Amino acid sequence: LEYASDRLQDDHDIVMEAVKKYGWALEYASDRLQDDHDIVMEAVKQDGFELQYASDRLKDDHDIVMEAVKQNRCALKYASDRLKNDAGIVMEAVK
Repeated sequence: LEYASDRLQDDHDIVMEAVKKYGWALEYASDRLQDDHDIVMEAVKQDGFELQYASDRLKDDHDIVMEAVKQNRCALKYASDRLKNDAGIVMEAVK
């Protein structure tokens, strides 16, 4: 995905396939798709640290951040301030 055209980095089906296999592909997705709930969820299931490439809106999404932290506790670093103050998410990160 890194070397794909801008048009294809904004193609939902292509980006979804990429992040299902390689969560790190989220870094190369368009801004629009970095704000797509389903795509970001798939990426953080593969590698929670990919939360860093999610939109600010999704860094404040409880389900996305919880999944990211379950996969990689260090993903908490990229969560919104509101969710860094969420006891359930922090508890998951320190397990």
